[in-house]
Amino acid sequence: MTRLLNSLMPASNSYMCARIQTAEPHIPRNAGLAELRKAAARCKACDLWKLGTQTVFGEGSEHARVMLVGEQPGDKEDRQGRPFVGPAGAVLDRALAAAGIDRDDVYVTNIVKHFKWEPRGKRRIHKKPNVVEITACRPWLDAEILVVRPEVVILLGATAAQGILGRSFRVSQSRGQWLDSDIAKHVMATGHPSSILRAQDDDTRHEEMARFVDDLRKAAAVFHRLKAAS
Repeated sequence: MTRLLNSLMPASNSYMCARIQTAEPHIPRNAGLAELRKAAARCKACDLWKLGTQTVFGEGSEHARVMLVGEQPGDKEDRQGRPFVGPAGAVLDRALAAAGIDRDDVYVTNIVKHFKWEPRGKRRIHKKPNVVEITACRPWLDAEILVVRPEVVILLGATAAQGILGRSFRVSQSRGQWLDSDIAKHVMATGHPSSILRAQDDDTRHEEMARFVDDLRKAAAVFHRLKAAS
């Protein structure tokens, strides 16, 4: 399995994994999603387990043709133990519906499985995971990909895209394009739904939502073509 995991990683991440402790030794061999989820609940490959309430593993069918990969769970996801159930998840649900994709047809997950945050008064504010944390957690995502074998992977935001495609990748330059990657036949990077929530005004928010939906429609076209051919 180590060889398979390394083949999914950019060279920069493979080099980093040689120096950083990762979750790879904790991943059960030949496991399905239920067994992987149970094992991930005990993961302490990086220190984020001390911050997060629980591991937030991916969710969806083992036979999903489409996989969505975000950065990390947020506050509500951390409390509920499910990915994309907070405000960003609501935006994602609306965008998927507008693009013609049923969320039940996709597998949703994050490249980091614990919520990284810092206190601000009584609130827990999202803090971007660093390369050590991303590299440590990456084998869980690789294991999910090996089980699900999605034909379409959509990377939501810079953290997920750079974690998969390399740190030099820029979503702003290649957004909405089909990209070469070993993780799936069809791979695309787009914005993260949380960025729509952070838009400075309503007009910008509507524009960003429209761009997001347009990207998802490209994925929907491929998904429906594959579905019709099966």
